[in-house]
Amino acid sequence: MRHGDGAVTAGRVPAKLRMYGFVLSFLAIPLILYVVFVISPYLQAFYISLTNWRGFSASPQFIGLENFGRLLGDDVFWAAVRHHVFLLIAMPLITIAIALFFAFLLNVGGGSSGGRMTGVRGSKFYRVVYFFPQVLAVAVVGVLFQAIYRPDDTGVINGLLKLVGVQPVGWLTNTDLALWSIMAVIIWQSVGFYVVLFSAGMSAVPKDVFEAAALDGAGRFRLFFSITLPLIWDTIQVGWVYLGIAAFDGFALVQVLSVDRGGPDNATTVLPLEIWRTAFTFSKFGYASAMGVALFFLTITFAALSLRVTRRERIEL
Repeated sequence: MRHGDGAVTAGRVPAKLRMYGFVLSFLAIPLILYVVFVISPYLQAFYISLTNWRGFSASPQFIGLENFGRLLGDDVFWAAVRHHVFLLIAMPLITIAIALFFAFLLNVGGGSSGGRMTGVRGSKFYRVVYFFPQVLAVAVVGVLFQAIYRPDDTGVINGLLKLVGVQPVGWLTNTDLALWSIMAVIIWQSVGFYVVLFSAGMSAVPKDVFEAAALDGAGRFRLFFSITLPLIWDTIQVGWVYLGIAAFDGFALVQVLSVDRGGPDNATTVLPLEIWRTAFTFSKFGYASAMGVALFFLTITFAALSLRVTRRERIEL
């Protein structure tokens, strides 16, 4: 019996090895591609940030942490960081608040109909309308809002203001309004995606939960804060992280909409734009890579802290 057991065991090992080999054969190619096209560029950027490479020399000079020391005294760099902090606080809060409001209306805002909770009338049509800005190319959005924000009375907003006797406003030329104006465009384009995301989360919640709460006398305010928010908290957490990472970008819209690429007077500049300008306008690839490394760690730190701070016990239904 022992000999037989050993024979059976010995016969099973090759089968397991074949199974593991089969799985690894599928994982090998994606893993190699990930290392070559994701990990390798990161490592190269880390190395270049420690050099004075200007994009031409085949053997750049190693200068250690000198580029990072220069960052500490770079006013433009810190202006960009301040703008990211502003976007990091304001953009997720406003976008999530608007998206949750619309998603709630589209799913349970219509009240009870036939014993079931429904969204407002025409909710399917509104989902398409809200999501439409998401499918537009960023360049198209930028050109569209250039016409909307035009500083004279030929602009859409200033044209409407002229009708009520208000002087034209420099939405993109006023240092106090420029960043707010660009953030409004980012929110306008992004909110539709999060309406769909939160709608999917709400759709996964059994309607019986809402109906039971409504039968107990819960109004829409109570349904939203006591039922909806706790049950889709994981989805909100994901949306918060996505929006936070997006707050560290903004390159395309700032490039298209801002005055003099980050102006006026660096009032709208962001790190991706400064990285691009430093590398391809001033040919300081080593210094630009140092900015990129700083942006990398800022993004990673935000994501880790967000997941840690917003973590809570999962509510099981």
